[in-house]
Amino acid sequence: MPIKGFVFNNNTPIYLQISKYYQAKVFIGEIEPGDVIPSRRELAGSFGVNLNTVQKAYAYMEEIGLICTEKNKQSTITLDLDLINRLKTEYLKEPLMDFIYSMKSVNIDKKTVLKLVGEYYDLVEEDVKADEEDDEYEDGDR
Repeated sequence: MPIKGFVFNNNTPIYLQISKYYQAKVFIGEIEPGDVIPSRRELAGSFGVNLNTVQKAYAYMEEIGLICTEKNKQSTITLDLDLINRLKTEYLKEPLMDFIYSMKSVNIDKKTVLKLVGEYYDLVEEDVKADEEDDEYEDGDR
């Protein structure tokens, strides 16, 4: 069964998108430090991707320290909370820096950017709530 609500984009390698998916799940608390994550084969089936792609995602998540894999055991999320916090900061930094560069490239001053972020932040929150309500309706409609 595919992972609900997850859609790959064409701008980023799939293995990195899988890694970002797990990072986000850890950061929002849906997956806890020490939790076991699915086997590589199981995850390949869930995402509908090649096993080699998932193996590359697992290798990357091990490289950055998000997961730990002991020989002949399933992979688990790291227990290192400091590392998780550092990964979260890096996760947030990249899109934020892209946004800042975009704003500066069209000469939008900091005060205006902060004002607009405040205004649009609330709008996005309302859109997210509406999407969640739509999902609940669709699930209950089956």
